[in-house]
Amino acid sequence: MIERRPGLTFLSHFVLLLGVLIVAFPVYITLVASTQSSIEIAQAVPMSMVPGDNMLETYRVAFFGGETAAGSRIAAAWPMMWVSLVSALIITIGKITISMLSAFAIVYFRFPFRKTVFWMIFVTLMLPVEVRIGPTYEVIASLGMLNTYAGLTIPLMASATATFLFRQFFMTVPDELVEAARMDGAGPMRFFWDILLPLSRTSIAALFVIQFIYGWNQYLWPLLVTTNEDMYPVVMGIKRLISGDAYTEWNVVMATAMLAMLPPAIVVILMQKWFVKGLVDTEK
Repeated sequence: MIERRPGLTFLSHFVLLLGVLIVAFPVYITLVASTQSSIEIAQAVPMSMVPGDNMLETYRVAFFGGETAAGSRIAAAWPMMWVSLVSALIITIGKITISMLSAFAIVYFRFPFRKTVFWMIFVTLMLPVEVRIGPTYEVIASLGMLNTYAGLTIPLMASATATFLFRQFFMTVPDELVEAARMDGAGPMRFFWDILLPLSRTSIAALFVIQFIYGWNQYLWPLLVTTNEDMYPVVMGIKRLISGDAYTEWNVVMATAMLAMLPPAIVVILMQKWFVKGLVDTEK
């Protein structure tokens, strides 16, 4: 019998609603600021919480570039969003592919020092990007991969976390499936493609969302390996719009930030069901 407690129910809903408001309020401020002109933002202290009537013009300048009413020259956001999208997709697909194959080899192949290899991969979790960013940059520069998609993505493809998650999942797959596949004459890659890959769909979906957001939000590594403006991701573009001591078109900055939120938000919304299932499904 389930005991109903109205007070506890109200408290839990109140806490959830408060959390939503705390998270959504900065997004609302960004949206409101993107609909006002830079003069309105600069003169109004505090800034008005009511949306303005400059939304279409602000987003047109932010997305396509051009000159603002204050005379500032704004670079178009869509080429930078394209660079971020391509880089995020390459990083995501590369991470998932490499992690699945490495976990498959560790679980299903018998070779010397198999566990040692796995722990060597797992220990890399203790090395943050900042520790190895200098040697990695030196290698990328010596290979002539600066200002290229390869330089932006290849160093970020390896993922010990994804390898660990796929290994743990593969270890839960019944041995009977392996024996049945072997009796049917399926080779290792046929077993991987026809059995393991379909069983891993929820895990792949969850990792896709996480890794796409990770790749989209990259700032430090692109800051080092890109000097050509054509290869700047959108996160760097937002930083470049903030001019420091010079006049900053805050409405355009906020509009660009809203545009930068859209692709990750769309990915999360479209894959929400699979993402949650991949994280909490007890049958994984």
